[in-house]
Amino acid sequence: MSAIRVMGLLGALLASGAASAAELVGDGARGQPLTTLCAACHGPSGNSLVPIFPALAGQGERSLNQQLLDIRDNRRVVPEMAGTLAGFSDQDLLDIASWYASQKPTPGEAQAAAPQRGQDLYRGGDLALGLPACSACHSPDGAGAALAGFPRLGGQHAPYLIKRLTDFRQ
Repeated sequence: MSAIRVMGLLGALLASGAASAAELVGDGARGQPLTTLCAACHGPSGNSLVPIFPALAGQGERSLNQQLLDIRDNRRVVPEMAGTLAGFSDQDLLDIASWYASQKPTPGEAQAAAPQRGQDLYRGGDLALGLPACSACHSPDGAGAALAGFPRLGGQHAPYLIKRLTDFRQ
């Protein structure tokens, strides 16, 4: 395959990625009033005070939107949310995601006695186990990679993260 053709294909892929990224824009002002029910578990601004419920404030719009779609369409089962998103359109969910993405997350603090093994796995993974570093996708400071759809882990409640990691493994 010629270099020109490869460059053309690469350009087309990049353009389609840019187009789909451009489609992922919600209206946070429209989304805020749609979060009334959400506030009961996730807090009025998306900063949950209950450790089993995720903090949504400051999460990337793309990641939040995908989670909302997956929950609504039963691709991700969250018993606590059963049926709560059923009446929302794709645009509603995108608007909700946009609003939460625009909120300021409450800073979390790592436990002083955090196990060294956990820190090592987050930063460097474990090649022998085929486990990549968490920081490769979720960033060294846990801020996530919003454009790529990788969620913010910094400030998230430990019990929620433990449950999600366990669910993901299974």
